[in-house]
Amino acid sequence: MIDADLELPVSDQCRLLGLARSTYYYEGASETPENLALMELIDRLYRAHPENGSRMMVRGLRTRAGRIAVP
Repeated sequence: MIDADLELPVSDQCRLLGLARSTYYYEGASETPENLALMELIDRLYRAHPENGSRMMVRGLRTRAGRIAVP
């Protein structure tokens, strides 16, 4: 899509695509190990019981991962 090696400057390439230059240079933050572990647990719970709703998921998470703050 955008090639920094072209003669056309990156700013012009972004303008032609309707993309902000900041979006081109943006690097997303990585997930913490705690978040990755929690996402893995949520995934396992969902795959085991896809019929469960959010309340059952919270109950399962609290049982398996300890107390989780839920708004």
